[in-house]
Amino acid sequence: MSTPAHPPVPEGGFDFFVVDTDHQDHADHDTTGHETGTVLGFWIYLMSDCLIFGILFAVYAVLGQNYAAGPSPADLFEIEKILLATAFLLFSSITYGFAVINMGQKNQTGMMLWLAITGLFGMGFLVMEVLEFEHLWHLGAGPGASAFLSSFWFLVGTHGLHVATGMIWLIVLMIQIQKHGLTPENTRRVLCLSMFWHFLDLIWIGVFSFVYLTGVLL
Repeated sequence: MSTPAHPPVPEGGFDFFVVDTDHQDHADHDTTGHETGTVLGFWIYLMSDCLIFGILFAVYAVLGQNYAAGPSPADLFEIEKILLATAFLLFSSITYGFAVINMGQKNQTGMMLWLAITGLFGMGFLVMEVLEFEHLWHLGAGPGASAFLSSFWFLVGTHGLHVATGMIWLIVLMIQIQKHGLTPENTRRVLCLSMFWHFLDLIWIGVFSFVYLTGVLL
């Protein structure tokens, strides 16, 4: 019995059916390396920000008792309004956590909703801080009135400037997600902003405890 003839092998063998795994592995490696580099770079930035706030806290610790015969923290701080601003920022950190959870579940609509709520809480915090600065200015407690007020304005103002930057970042990021969806790049940006936002939350807890509570109670 004769065996059936095999079809002729095309020139070059069966390379047509071979998947270029080396190219795919190289692309995956480049993507992973880029993500790792971005996260590492952002951690380095946060550490540099820690140094900045550490210096500002140290300056306040040295100068915070120098009132120059002017008003003291107990005379100026409206602790009820500060508590409300603190609640806004703490809740914004919680809602951002919910946004990250929804992102992990690939629920873009839910994530965008929680990001919007986070933005509202952040805006509420900024409004309360602007009102506080306006109140102090009308009382004549500007940054040039005493060493205490200079250190206070620089510390709290620097934190507020960071929150305002985070708000701009959040708005731009939401526009990008709405336009391009949850791409790997946007996912990475959401996680970086999450680290930044929680970092600002921790700094504010230090400001509230060290500046406001200590100033009013002591």
